[in-house]
Amino acid sequence: MSQAGFSKEVVDVNERKFVVEILHFDNGSFVSLYEGLKKIGAMIVSINSGPMPITTTVIPAKSESLFLKLVAEKIASNTKGVCIATASFERELDSESTKQIMSKIMEITDYEQRS
Repeated sequence: MSQAGFSKEVVDVNERKFVVEILHFDNGSFVSLYEGLKKIGAMIVSINSGPMPITTTVIPAKSESLFLKLVAEKIASNTKGVCIATASFERELDSESTKQIMSKIMEITDYEQRS
């Protein structure tokens, strides 16, 4: 489902269902990733203000902090702006899940940039 400024996709991997919601702005994005209940979880903010994004943790993650940091930095770099990313997962992600979720996020953000 996509409407102007908002995208929502479901990624099914290994009998797990992940929801990717992205709120798009001219200068960045807010990304929410969750499994199960829609919750605000770990939160990372990344700002691309030079050759490399500056990233900070707002709410620490129990796990998946590297994945969330990668998502935020990649989107901030691609949009040359700000990315606020939050994630709430029921259990740790396996490599296939991270790969497919990241692929879906890049597909959504690439499409939004072309629009």
